[in-house]
Amino acid sequence: MNTLDEAPRPPLPPFNHATAVQKVRLAEDAWNSRDPQRVAQAYTVDSRWRNRSEFPQGREQITQLLQRKWARELDYRLIKEIWAFSSHRIAVRFAYEWHDDAGHWFRSYGNENWEFDAKGYMAVRHASINDLPIRADQRLFHWPQGRRPDDHPGLSELGL
Repeated sequence: MNTLDEAPRPPLPPFNHATAVQKVRLAEDAWNSRDPQRVAQAYTVDSRWRNRSEFPQGREQITQLLQRKWARELDYRLIKEIWAFSSHRIAVRFAYEWHDDAGHWFRSYGNENWEFDAKGYMAVRHASINDLPIRADQRLFHWPQGRRPDDHPGLSELGL
């Protein structure tokens, strides 16, 4: 099945500020599920990524990357924030906290550039990510695993 055969994934381009913000929050919610299959379904079947030093293409490779990611990035919690948008593109900044299997905590910061097809699937994702070691007492993301509560501060409110 290709995305031409799949149902649209609203909100659809062309984006306005409200729909771009909604698309960013939907992506954040999906990633916080830590469900590789759920996340991969938001991308075109032939989606192209740049993620750190990996360049997966297509949902199968994206799913494999996410499985590896969440096997090593434990207790992952993410916040995304819109930076800019145009008719079919959105730029976001993000931060997420996680620890490795030795208990070392990190806050990973980054920027993503997204390009969508007409049905609202992401066709291109370019991510730049940097990891900062932090102490457990420096963590800022403390909600229960899963979706960030609506009343939890975003990146700007947290000074990130």
